[in-house]
Amino acid sequence: MAEIATVVDDYIAVWNEPDPERREALVARTWTEDGTYLDPLMSGEGIAGISAMVGAAQAQFPGHRFELTAGPDAHNDVVRFTWTLVAVDSGAPAAVGVDFATVADDGRLRSVTGFLEPVAAG
Repeated sequence: MAEIATVVDDYIAVWNEPDPERREALVARTWTEDGTYLDPLMSGEGIAGISAMVGAAQAQFPGHRFELTAGPDAHNDVVRFTWTLVAVDSGAPAAVGVDFATVADDGRLRSVTGFLEPVAAG
C-alpha cells in the first residue's frame, strides 16, 4: 500500500494541475478506476469524471491553488485531511475544507467526501 502522505500530496497536486492530460494521469495514479468524489457543490466519478470536475473547479477559481493545511490522519482504510484554497498573489483563503477518504488495497483513493468550512474573515 502506498504511503498515505504521498497519496494525499498527489491528491492536492491533482487540484493544482492545469494541464488536462497530466491531471488525468495524476488522477489515475491517485484514484481507483471507479473512484468517486463528493462535496456540497460538486461530484465526479471515475478517472475522466474526476479530472473534468477538477478542471471545472479551476475555471471557477483562476489564480488560486490548494494547500494541505492539516493531516493526513489515517487508520484502517480511512484518511482525513484539511486543505485551504488560497489566492496565489495574496495568500488570502477563498475556501477551507476537510476531506474524508477511503483507501483501496492498492493504496489509491476509492472515495473522497469533502466538507466545506467557514473561511475566517480578514
